Amino acid sequence: MKVLSVHVGSLQEMLRNGKKIQTGIFKQPTEGPIEVKQLGLEGDQQANKKLHGGVYKAICVYPSEHYDLWKEELGNPGLSFGDFGENLTTAGLMEGDICLGDRLRIGSVEMVVTQPREPCITLNARLDTKDLSARIRKSGRSGFYCSVEREGTIEKGGSIEYISRDENKVSVSDFNRIINGETEVADIIFRASKIDALPPRLKGQFL
Repeated sequence: MKVLSVHVGSLQEMLRNGKKIQTGIFKQPTEGPIEVKQLGLEGDQQANKKLHGGVYKAICVYPSEHYDLWKEELGNPGLSFGDFGENLTTAGLMEGDICLGDRLRIGSVEMVVTQPREPCITLNARLDTKDLSARIRKSGRSGFYCSVEREGTIEKGGSIEYISRDENKVSVSDFNRIINGETEVADIIFRASKIDALPPRLKGQFL
């Protein structure tokens, strides 16, 4: 498991549904080590802090394995790492394998998986696809967020190691089933309710 690319975004103006907004979704690749603090990567900005950023969404991770699928489905061969607004594009770390509460080490940074990514309509505008956020949720190719437990530095090419695995064994894919309103998820809900790393908002909304 490794980090293929690291990205940060500064605030930019864009049109969304005919209105000008500020957004940090336009991520740019970084070279060399970059500082990671409790609220995320140095230089990474968010405009709507009610929906983005914060302790539980400090780092957005997206599997590189999804890019070829999206290139084909969206008819957009020019998609490149970072275009889905992620901070880290990874290899070998899929939603079905990683669990909420798992503790990871990348470089000198230690972080905990907190929740699936729930894409917003800004990503639709970013990639000019009106139903993209809905398609991401339906496909399960969501990516996920992490909190930062130990500050340090991260860089492209860094290896990803498990420090510990959460005993409740609720994968990101499992929790996506809850978010998507699937049936027969009572056992997943029960196990998820015991995960300390899960944000209180999600516990109140889904469990």
